[in-house]
Amino acid sequence: MSKVAIVQMTSTANYEENLKKSLSFIEEGSRLKADLIAFPENFLLIGNSNIYTSDTVPDAEKVKNIFQKKAVDCGISILMGSILEKHPSRTAKYYNTSILIDQSGKVCAEYRKIHLFDITHPDVVYQESLHIIAGNDISICNHPIGVVGLTICYDLRFPMHFQKLTDAGAEIVFVPAAFTVPTGKAHWLTLLKARAIENQIFIIAPAQVGRHNPIKESFGNSVLINPWGEILAQATDGEGIMTGEIDLSKMHETRKRMPVFEHKVKGVDRFS
Repeated sequence: MSKVAIVQMTSTANYEENLKKSLSFIEEGSRLKADLIAFPENFLLIGNSNIYTSDTVPDAEKVKNIFQKKAVDCGISILMGSILEKHPSRTAKYYNTSILIDQSGKVCAEYRKIHLFDITHPDVVYQESLHIIAGNDISICNHPIGVVGLTICYDLRFPMHFQKLTDAGAEIVFVPAAFTVPTGKAHWLTLLKARAIENQIFIIAPAQVGRHNPIKESFGNSVLINPWGEILAQATDGEGIMTGEIDLSKMHETRKRMPVFEHKVKGVDRFS
C-alpha cells in the first residue's frame, strides 16, 4: 500500500512564484506522510508564446537539482509533471519533459512528450509544435510504489501509448495535464477511466486548473482512478493537494476477475 499526494495548480508565467508554491506543496505532502507527490504539466511555467525565451525558461538541470534536493530533504518521491527542457540543437525549441525522482534524489525516469497538441477547433486553437519538439520513446521504471509509466496530457487520447506501457509492465501511469476547459468537460474523465479500465492500471492525473492569464484556462479535476475505473480521489475547484492510496493487490484482483490479457488474439490485438 502506497500513499500518493496529487497537486492541482493554477501556474502562471511567474517561475519564482510557481517554484515557491511547489516547494511548499512538497513540504505539505511530506507532512501528510505521502510516499510520492505528483505535479501537473508545466507546473513551473505556463503562459503564452512569449514565455519561450532563454531569459524566461529556467535551466532544466538546475530545476531538476532543486527538486532532487527537496526529495531528499522531505523524504518523498516527486513526479515533476512536466518542465521545459531546451533542445540541444534547435534554437528556441524545447522538450515538454516529465521527470520522476525517488526519495533518495535519484532520477528514476524521464519522458519527453510524444503527442503534441496542435488543434484548430471552434472553442480551442493551440499549436504546441511551434515551440515544442516531440519525444520518441515511452518511459517506464521500477519504483517503490510499483512499476510506473509516464505520459503527459494529450498522450491520453492515444490508447496504443498506454497499451505499450502496460505491455512493458506498467501498473501505475501518470497523466500530468493542462487540459483545456472545453475538451476537459467533454472528455477528460471519460478518457482517464477508459485508459484505466482497458489496461487494468492505476491512473494518477494531476492537473492545472483555472485561469492562468486572460486567454488561457485549464479544466482541473485532478484524479486518482483504480484499475476497475473507480475514482478514488478527485479534486474540487481551485488549487490544492489531495491524497489517495495505491493498493496493487486490487490491480491483481481486477486482472483475475477480468483476464483480458489472457484473451488477446494474435494478429488482431497488436501487443499480443
